[in-house]
Amino acid sequence: MIALLPLAVVPLALPESAFERIARLDADLRADPSATAVLGRWCAALKLADPPTVVAVVDRGAAVAPDAATRARLGVGAAEPVVYRRVRLTCGGVTLSEAENWYVPSRLTPAMNAALTGDTPFGTVIKPLKPTRRTLAVERLWDGQGAVPQAVLRHNALVIGGDGRALAEVRETYQRGLVAP
Repeated sequence: MIALLPLAVVPLALPESAFERIARLDADLRADPSATAVLGRWCAALKLADPPTVVAVVDRGAAVAPDAATRARLGVGAAEPVVYRRVRLTCGGVTLSEAENWYVPSRLTPAMNAALTGDTPFGTVIKPLKPTRRTLAVERLWDGQGAVPQAVLRHNALVIGGDGRALAEVRETYQRGLVAP
């Protein structure tokens, strides 16, 4: 079993405006191999919880089969199992992101697969595999005009293990609580 531990806290100075924070969040996500680690630093900087622990609230009823393009990016055939996981990542009761994840369970350890049935974020579970991220698409969902919407930024990425094989494809939608608390 993987224990849920607080993430390392690195001081992070955030820009003042919500629009500038979205740009900073986008840059941080593109530069880091772990979106979970980025969210942990933001949770600490925003003082959302002490300790700043990111928790996955899993939608246990969600099931979306991977399409052919996702299977191709993951490098798996039609018969290879791919698991779907939909979560809300929260810190201190604030929703930071909503994420969809299609992952290849055969590329994870049995302990990792067991941990993913609980509330541990995917990035925390797979950290021993030394993952990196390849951004597939980015969509800014707010142009800075009017009220900040609930969803502000979306990233689609391929999560790749240290052995070079794709572990997962993720679609992450970052929420207002990160940029306009």
